[in-house]
Amino acid sequence: MSAFVSQGTAGGGQPLRVLVVDDSKAALAATLSVLGELPGMTIESCVSPIDAYALCSRTPCDIVLLDYAMPELDGIGLTRRLRELPGHETVPIVMITSSTSSDIRLEAIKAGVNDFLNKPFDPVELQARVSNFASLRRAQLELASHALHLEQAVELATAEIVAREEEIIWRLARAIETRDGGTGQHVSRVASIASLLAAGLGYDEAHCRMIYLATPLHDVGKIGISDKVLCKPGRLTPEEMAHMRQHVEIGVRLLEDGTSELLRIAAAIAGGHHERWDGTGYPAGLKGQDIPLVARIVAVADVFDALCSERPYKAAWSLPKAYAEIIACSGTQFDPDCVAVFRQRWPEIVAIMHGKEAADDRSEPSVVEGGWVHGARTLRIVGERRQTGRWSPAFMDQGERN
Repeated sequence: MSAFVSQGTAGGGQPLRVLVVDDSKAALAATLSVLGELPGMTIESCVSPIDAYALCSRTPCDIVLLDYAMPELDGIGLTRRLRELPGHETVPIVMITSSTSSDIRLEAIKAGVNDFLNKPFDPVELQARVSNFASLRRAQLELASHALHLEQAVELATAEIVAREEEIIWRLARAIETRDGGTGQHVSRVASIASLLAAGLGYDEAHCRMIYLATPLHDVGKIGISDKVLCKPGRLTPEEMAHMRQHVEIGVRLLEDGTSELLRIAAAIAGGHHERWDGTGYPAGLKGQDIPLVARIVAVADVFDALCSERPYKAAWSLPKAYAEIIACSGTQFDPDCVAVFRQRWPEIVAIMHGKEAADDRSEPSVVEGGWVHGARTLRIVGERRQTGRWSPAFMDQGERN
């Protein structure tokens, strides 16, 4: 293998890399001598087609001239292999051959050969053909560079749009939560837990990200609920409860008919996160898998964090106590599959609830004879949930507001 750079690179740019492959050293020398007069090219040569393939595997060439009849691998076989290499899909390939067989030339074209030169070649014709392909190759490279630049510009613009969209979502969600006596951390934790559950249920990374961004809007309808009801420290009356429930329909109206997948997911979550697996939820009384899966996921995350959050109308529950309630409501309020993933990802959920810091004990709490064990402590759950597994009046009041 040999290489040299011909004089005078065109336009001061990078020289094109030209590879000549021929098992005849005399023919190779003649070809190199003619091509050496052309400006703007780095000429490399190989007597072995195997060596030529290895060379191109390391660094793509810009133009390839090859002989047809060679030992080990003929020109057609080498062309097929070159076309399979990244970066060689559109590289001009010229076959130099003494064969006039139309069958051979047709097979070579099918393999990816772009042009032919007869042996012995005419020096002027060789220079003209290679010069033409050099112009074509430079145009290809310029077009590819321009396309890459445009792609990068589009990616940058898209990233900026996405960033602005995310910022608007989070600011809106936090503004709504402050009306409910929160600090904005509730929506952040619910989004993180929902994304975690979605991943455990098989959603890909892109869809989990979409759920993470849509989840903070699950209670956007609370913007239409009066402060008197939203922040009432005591239990809600039946009339106030009915008013509170309207936040679901309000949220759906705000989000429906969106043009983006994000808004469509957000609308499904807002409209379904208060539905129950057993069909006793609201607003539509949907049951089981009729409830959108994204809404079933967020229902678990939302209720869990709401139980653990302090509000003007309730005290915060401990993590193990809230965990036990979620497990107890599997198959009644919550999708059992979502709860199963909730149990599997419990250590990560604890980390989220502790602000991503290591928890003292992330082991799964164990339910035992009407109570539960967490670490060295045993706590009893009494009063918040009836023996039937349905919410008590006090807990239902909390659940309506989360």
